Amino acid sequence: MSEASGADIPEVDSAPTTEVFGGYVTPSQYALEAEKPQSSSDVTLVMAGDILLHDRIEQVAKDSDGNYNYKFIFENMKPEIEKADIAIVNQEVIIGGQELGISGYPEFNAPYEVGDALAETGFDVVCHATNHALDKGKSGVVNCYEFWKQRYPQISVLGINRTERDYEDIDIIEKNGIKIAFLNYTYGTNGISFPKDMPHAIDMLDEEKVVKDLKNAEENADFTVVCPHWGTEYNHGVDKYQKKWTELFRENGADLVIGAHPHVIEPIEMIEDENAEITNNHVGGDMLVYYSIGNFVSWTSSTGSGVADRSVGGMAKVTLTRNPEGEVIIKDNSVRALVCHNHSEEHGVTVYPLSEYSEDFANENEIRLNDSSFSRQYCIDLCNRIWGESWE
Repeated sequence: MSEASGADIPEVDSAPTTEVFGGYVTPSQYALEAEKPQSSSDVTLVMAGDILLHDRIEQVAKDSDGNYNYKFIFENMKPEIEKADIAIVNQEVIIGGQELGISGYPEFNAPYEVGDALAETGFDVVCHATNHALDKGKSGVVNCYEFWKQRYPQISVLGINRTERDYEDIDIIEKNGIKIAFLNYTYGTNGISFPKDMPHAIDMLDEEKVVKDLKNAEENADFTVVCPHWGTEYNHGVDKYQKKWTELFRENGADLVIGAHPHVIEPIEMIEDENAEITNNHVGGDMLVYYSIGNFVSWTSSTGSGVADRSVGGMAKVTLTRNPEGEVIIKDNSVRALVCHNHSEEHGVTVYPLSEYSEDFANENEIRLNDSSFSRQYCIDLCNRIWGESWE
C-alpha cells in the first residue's frame, strides 16, 4: 500500500488503462451557495465516503461484554444526514456478521451492528460494490444482502446481488416527484474470484453492464447518480482510468458521479458540453463529478508522511430541481469537509465537520501518532489545495 504526501494535485499514470480523457479543475467555479431556500419539488442528496473499519475501530466499539455499538461514530453528523431527502454512504466493508469472524485489514468483515448504526443515522442508500466486497467470499455477500433485505428493506443496497434478477435491476427512488436512479460499481475485488454459483455477486465496472444500466436509468428515471469505486489509493490526483469512465458515464446519460476508494479527497469538476444533444435525461450533456470524497470513518495503522490525509473526507451535497422545461437539473452543489477523530477510549471514534473541529481536538487525535503533521490547519490547507476555497 502506497503512501501519499498531499502534494499539488498531480495526474496519476498508474491506472489500468492508457486512454486519456479531458482535464479536471477544483470546484471553485461550480460550487454554489449552500442552504438556499428550497421548494417542495427540490430534492437534496448527500453522500459520505468510505467507512473503513480498521481493527482499532472494532476495539473501541466493543464493550466488556463483547457487544458492538457503532452509533456513536455518526452522532455528530446524524442531524445533517437526517435532514437530507436522500443520504448515501459507501460501506467499504462487507457486513457478514460475527459468525464469519470480525476482522480488519486486509480482509475486512463487520458485525451487523454497523448496519444498525447506518440505518439509525438516516442513510437511505448503501453502496457495497468495493474491492473488499468478496473479502469473506459468498457467505459474506449473502449474509450482508440478507441482513439489509430482512432488517431494513426500505434501504436501497447497491453493488451486491443474490440473483441474476438483482444484477439486472437498478434502484430508482422517487422523491418529491423526481425519480432518481442510483448505480454502484467497483474496479475489482482484490483478485478474489466470484463464487461459481454467483457470477453476478458484485457490480463491476464492465462497459457492457454499465451502458445497459445507464440506458435503463435513462428510460425510467429523471436523473442518474453513479457511485464508482475507482482511482488510485492515497493519491489526490485523477487518474486515466477515472477519466476514461467519466467520459463513458457522461456519454451514456449519467448526471452526477460521486466516487470512492482512494481514501483521500480528490477534485470536483463540472463537465460541460454546450454542443451536446439534450434529452430529458441530459444524455451526453453536463455532468458533475466528485472524483473522491475520501474516508468517512477510518483508523489506519500505516505511518509516515501523508497518512494524515486519510482522516480528512468530504460530504457531497447536491440539490436537484425541475426547471420550467420539465428537466431535472442540479440547482446547487457543495462539499462539506469532515474529520475522523480517533481516540482509544471507549466510543473514542467519531466524525466532525472541520468547521467545528477545534485545535484542541486535533491535538488529541491519535492519528498524530501515525503522522505528526496532523493538525486542524493541516486539514484546512489540504482542503484548500484540493477544493479551492469553496468548501464548507
